[in-house]
Amino acid sequence: MTALLLPGLRAAGSLPAPTEQRLADLSVTVLVGVTGVGKSTALGALHAALPGLKVLPDRREVTDAVMILPLAGGPVTDREKRFALTARYRDRHPGGMAQALGSLLADTGVWGQSPVFDGLRGLDEVCYAALTFPAWRFVALGAPDTVRVRRLLGRADHFDQVKATRRGTDLRAALTDLPGVEAVFGEAELDALAALEQEGHAAPDILAKTKIVVSERRNYDPAAAEAFLRTLPPTRALVLDTVALNPEAVARAVQAWATQEQAGEAGA
Repeated sequence: MTALLLPGLRAAGSLPAPTEQRLADLSVTVLVGVTGVGKSTALGALHAALPGLKVLPDRREVTDAVMILPLAGGPVTDREKRFALTARYRDRHPGGMAQALGSLLADTGVWGQSPVFDGLRGLDEVCYAALTFPAWRFVALGAPDTVRVRRLLGRADHFDQVKATRRGTDLRAALTDLPGVEAVFGEAELDALAALEQEGHAAPDILAKTKIVVSERRNYDPAAAEAFLRTLPPTRALVLDTVALNPEAVARAVQAWATQEQAGEAGA
C-alpha cells in the first residue's frame, strides 16, 4: 500500500534497488511545528534558497499510508479521529512519524539526496529523529496557541475538519467544556477566543479550530521539541518564532541558514 500511495517511496521489505536508499541515511531537511505555525512560509523560503528542491509527500500523506489506512482500513478525515489513530501507532512505535519516515526506502532518482519533509511534531518525534538519523537537520517554527487558532480561522484548508458541538448559544461555555482545554488555555485566553465571534468569525468555527489546537497539544509538546532542538549544533537546527518574525523575516532566516549549510556541504 505504501508503494502505491507514495510514488518513489516504499517499505523496506526487500533489498533496495540500485537507485534506492533509506531515507534514514539521506540528508533530509525536516520542518518541525504544529498546525498554524507557518511551515508553508518556511517551505517557500527553502524552495527559493535551494534550486531543484525535492519535497517529500507531507505528513498527512505518510500518515495515511503508514498509519491511518493500516489501522482504520480506509480514509479518515476527522482530525480528532486521526489524532487517536496516530496515538495508537505511537504506542507501538515511540518514534512516531520520524520512525515511520525513516523506515522507508526512497528512489533517489525521484527524490535526490537532500529532500525536505513537512513535518515532525513534539519532543518524542524530534528527539528520535535527531538521535537516530544524524544526517537529518531541522527547521522548527513556533507560535502561541491563541495565534494558531486565529490563523486556522483565516485559512481555507479542507483538512482542518473536526466535529464540534455547542451547548446552547454560549460560545465561552462551550470552549470551557472542551476536554483538556484547561491544559492549553487559561481563562483570559478563553475569553479572547470567545471574543473572536465579535470579529465576524462563526462560533462553530472558533470552537472547531480551538478543538484542533487542544487535540494536537494533547499529543505533542512544541515547546519541549524546540528546547531540545536548541541543544543541537546550529548547522543542524534552526528555531524561529513566527510571531516575533513576520513572514518575510522567517523566509530570510531560513534562506540564510539553508544557503550557509549548502555552502558548507559543497566545501566539505
